[in-house]
Amino acid sequence: MSVQSFLDEWHRIVAARDLDGLAKVLASDVRLGAPPYWTPLDGRELVCHLLGLIVNTIEDFSYHREWQDGRELALEFRGHVGDGQLQGIDLITLNHRDQIQKLEVLIRPANVLETLRAVITPQMAAFLKDRAGS
Repeated sequence: MSVQSFLDEWHRIVAARDLDGLAKVLASDVRLGAPPYWTPLDGRELVCHLLGLIVNTIEDFSYHREWQDGRELALEFRGHVGDGQLQGIDLITLNHRDQIQKLEVLIRPANVLETLRAVITPQMAAFLKDRAGS
């Protein structure tokens, strides 16, 4: 797979909200730095679950611009949560297998980020509690 093939598949996965496809493009030891979590999250299962929550919470999610420098990508996105419009950037580092090794998500404005956090945090907490009980 090439970087362009990865991008084509990434856009398809996000548009379709394809969580099975999402898991396939994440490295097993992927690291995610995402608001509103200050501590990076590690591992495919955890990262896939959080990204699924984010993709299913942000409405009218769409990418508008992208930049590439080798295996480093920056993808600008927009969408809304409730009445709040947001803008953000996914900073992606691909490994040698064209899987996401590292993903940093930057979102603004702060009030919409806080709304997103309020929706996702209880769901993520429930997931982590269930995972710990398994």
